[in-house]
Amino acid sequence: MSVSSAADSELQSASSSDDEAAPPQKSLVRAVENEPGVPSDVDLMLGIQGGEADALSQLYDRYNGIIKALILRIVHNDTDADDLLQEVFMEIWNQAKNFSAQKGKPLGWIVTLTRRRAIDALRKKQAYSRAEERLKAEPEQQPLAWVQNATAEDIRFADTRALMAKVISSLPEAQQQVIELAFFQGMSQREIAANTNIPLGTVKTRLELGLKKIYDSLKELKDEL
Repeated sequence: MSVSSAADSELQSASSSDDEAAPPQKSLVRAVENEPGVPSDVDLMLGIQGGEADALSQLYDRYNGIIKALILRIVHNDTDADDLLQEVFMEIWNQAKNFSAQKGKPLGWIVTLTRRRAIDALRKKQAYSRAEERLKAEPEQQPLAWVQNATAEDIRFADTRALMAKVISSLPEAQQQVIELAFFQGMSQREIAANTNIPLGTVKTRLELGLKKIYDSLKELKDEL
C-alpha cells in the first residue's frame, strides 16, 4: 500500500470514528460552554490570539483527551500520540491568528489541524521506514548511484563516503537540505515540500541544481576515486 493510500485510509477511519463519537463531544461542549462563568471555546481562542497562555492551558484541559484519541486513530502509537498532542497545541498557539469564528467553531478548526499534523507525521514515519529498509538492503549504495551512471567499482572504494560527504557539504545550505531529505531520508519531492513548507517548484529546482553540482564536482575529482 502506498504512503498516500495508507494515510488516506487512516483519515477515513478517523473521520468515521469521529462521526460516531460526535454526539458525546457535542454534549460535552454544550455543557462546558453553558456553565456560568466558564469561557466559551471562542473566548479561549480569542485569548490565545491575544497571547494569553492561560487560555491555551484551559483549552488543553478541555480537549486534550479528545485530541489524543483522534491522533491515536491515525498513528496507532501512544508515545507518538503524546508527542503529537504537544505539537498540536503548540501549533494552535502559533496559528491561532488564522482562526475565525465566522468560518466555523474552534473544535472543528482544531480537529482539522490535528488530522493534518497526524497524517503528515504518519507519512514521514513511513518514508523513514522505507529509507531504513533500503539502506539495510543496500548498505554500500551512495547518492552517486542516483545522480549519474556511477559504476559498482566506484561505489566499493573505501573513501567514497568521505568524498561524497565533502562534495555535498560544499553545496549551498538550501540545496544540502533537499539532497539529504531526498537521498538519506527517502522523501519524495512532494513530501519534502510538505515537511519544509517550501514550494514544490523550488524543491525541484534545488534538487536539480544540487545534483548537477555533485556530478560536476565528482567529474573534477575523478582521479581521487
